[in-house]
Amino acid sequence: MTAATAVAEHASPTYAPARVDGIAPALPVVGADTLVPLVDGRRVPYANLDVAASAPALEAVADHVARVLPLYASVHRGAGYLSQVSTALYEQARRTIGAFVGARDDDGVIVTRNTTDALNLLAGCLPADPATGQPGRVLVLDIEHHANLLPWQRTTDTTVLTGGPSVAATLAALRDELRESGPYALVATTGASNVTGESLPVAAVVEAAHAAGARVVLDGAQLVPHRPFSLAETGVDYVAYSGHKTYAPYGAGALVGRRDWLDAGTPYLAGGGAVKRVRVTETAWHDGPARHEAGSPNVIGAVALAAAADALRAVDPAELALHEAALRDRLVVGLGNLDRVQVVRCWDDAVDPVGVVTFTVTGYDPGLVAAYLSAEHGIGVRDGRFCAHPLLGRLGFDAGAVRASVGVGTPGSDVERLIAAVAALVEHGPQAQYDVVDGLWVVVDDPRPVPEGLGLDGLLATAALGDPTGCTPTVP
Repeated sequence: MTAATAVAEHASPTYAPARVDGIAPALPVVGADTLVPLVDGRRVPYANLDVAASAPALEAVADHVARVLPLYASVHRGAGYLSQVSTALYEQARRTIGAFVGARDDDGVIVTRNTTDALNLLAGCLPADPATGQPGRVLVLDIEHHANLLPWQRTTDTTVLTGGPSVAATLAALRDELRESGPYALVATTGASNVTGESLPVAAVVEAAHAAGARVVLDGAQLVPHRPFSLAETGVDYVAYSGHKTYAPYGAGALVGRRDWLDAGTPYLAGGGAVKRVRVTETAWHDGPARHEAGSPNVIGAVALAAAADALRAVDPAELALHEAALRDRLVVGLGNLDRVQVVRCWDDAVDPVGVVTFTVTGYDPGLVAAYLSAEHGIGVRDGRFCAHPLLGRLGFDAGAVRASVGVGTPGSDVERLIAAVAALVEHGPQAQYDVVDGLWVVVDDPRPVPEGLGLDGLLATAALGDPTGCTPTVP
């Protein structure tokens, strides 16, 4: 079965989509055939449904990195042949990274560590309000990941707007705030929620912000790997995104956008490469990307991110969207049809959400659900509040939830495994014994071995205990 067939047959998630066992990955990823141990002694293929946190490398990316590594040398200030090659690779990657998000001719492209790094960098470049001398005001919604909330709260006069019950109501509240309580220098918004996959229409946010004289920065961490995006076409002023969510987990991300703020902003790092000239009494800083890229840059990370961009652009975006929609619709309906399972939503009128589905199971702490899925089914998910505490609190899930997320490397069989595993939990409960140690869920006397040859002494639990007043970690 193709993704297109699945979506065509069941275009509305009101009706249970057909099983998606036969849907293959859209692109091959590293580690797709990795086997993991279960507590009953079996080994099964790992079902990676934690792509929203960190996506595996595309095989094309890993292959390209392997070709580049023998050519790696110092960048920008090396006369050797390999230094010249590495410099050319790095600057070519910069152009590809910008083109992937539709950079305008005069936009700057700064290679960062990740989205969080990029947004913190931009926060330090916000120009001062001429009337007050203080950094300009920022408007942000409470739906944001902490990466698009905390940098603004720490460095600027920030207003956090509470989202409404619908997309339409939220947009109306945004327009009212901009009109009645401005001026704002910047509106910070997510391209897709890392909790629900939903988003506000980017064009509507840009129109409202620009009409009020504000710029827009888009947290593209969850959007850019899943949907085509263009700064030039949308009018968004800045976008930040991460390699580790874009199938290039080699430590690079990007901030792309209008150069004037970036060229005038305080250099993000003070050090070599960011300067034109240094004297004991004064320093002349570079303009452009070098201003914020002090030190030796992450050449391999930048090259990997560019390779991922090329690989994703080589596939018809409609096919990628259909693949993801088929898997997401099946998750939403399959989980939602189970007794005591609730799927988390921001709005009922959201359009085209990306492949993120968050849910709770009444009677079970989210951390216990995640530990059970791993230990008894070989399924990786995320639990907790997903660095989006204000949103989870407002929606009534302050004790946390469980998040499943899909990507281009996800086969439909992984989705079916998750639905079946949650159904088994609801009907029979966990088969292993679990306990909380230092606030984390662990398998009692966990028999699973660690991988050999890595020098590991044991496994570290990361499924955290939620608010015990919100979920009971026992079978009801």
